[in-house]
Amino acid sequence: MAGSKNILFIEDDRPISEMYARVLSGDKYKTDFAYDGAEGLQKCKSKHYDLIILDIMMPQVSGIEVLRELRGEDGHGSPDTKILILTNLAQDKTSQEALKAQADGYIIKADIVPSQLAQIIESLLF
Repeated sequence: MAGSKNILFIEDDRPISEMYARVLSGDKYKTDFAYDGAEGLQKCKSKHYDLIILDIMMPQVSGIEVLRELRGEDGHGSPDTKILILTNLAQDKTSQEALKAQADGYIIKADIVPSQLAQIIESLLF
């Protein structure tokens, strides 16, 4: 699919990531899945992704650790890859601001529906 954007869902809840991926079907997006942080990091090292949709609470390696690894020591690594935090983890305002500083977006899962996520992705990638 020439011109399509590569998206990686790093989310340990398969039905959630597959539900969101369904609204991204078509020629615009090619979606891959990782079901824990370690698998997500491995996939990021082997392929370029235009967008990573990242959960925070995951087995093995947390989403926060994945974010830090991808963005590097200075917090600005991989500038060509957008990272969108998609979580149900309610954090205090200071923690949310710290994550937002390294991510390109921060969304609480319970606050949106899949079609809204598609609109957010569209605004990040195009």
